[in-house]
Amino acid sequence: MNSLENPGFDPKEVNKLRSSLEASGKTYYLVPEAENSDEYVNFYFIGMYEGREVIYDAALYTLRLHHASEVYELAEHEAAKKFSDFNGIRYEEDENGNLLPLTSEEEEIGWFITEMIMEIEEEESVKVQEFLDIDTHHDYGIGLDAALNVEHIDDAVIKKFIVEFNDDTIQLDETLYSFQSEEEDA
Repeated sequence: MNSLENPGFDPKEVNKLRSSLEASGKTYYLVPEAENSDEYVNFYFIGMYEGREVIYDAALYTLRLHHASEVYELAEHEAAKKFSDFNGIRYEEDENGNLLPLTSEEEEIGWFITEMIMEIEEEESVKVQEFLDIDTHHDYGIGLDAALNVEHIDDAVIKKFIVEFNDDTIQLDETLYSFQSEEEDA
């Protein structure tokens, strides 16, 4: 992609974000998304790329969430092997916003996926480690995905990440981790 086609490389766009950040007193702009939580945050910040300032579109998440996502993906893959017509479970809502009941087949697949998740976690067959992935072919600036072994993604974690990323001092933990789903109290 030509950097002129990507607004995240445009100096005017970078300056607009800088002005907004200075006005807010923050080093990043939190992208308003429903998915943002204490385990996943999408934000923009300004950094250098090939000697010039660009906007980074970052997705930062906990290692626990990354692990859960990998486990779920593997469980879905196993379900696809067992159920020939499986292509995901779709939850639909009625006119009041209440979830409609699943079909008996969807329910059976759901239970199978749940059992697979428990088995995968028990066997600790999925292990993850901290990582940082840069996508220079992103539609806005440079895409950045990173998973960190922290309990929560909060303001302090984001600020520290930006400073270490921009200073090129990030030390990723190469230890492989496996997590268990947290038991909910019945």
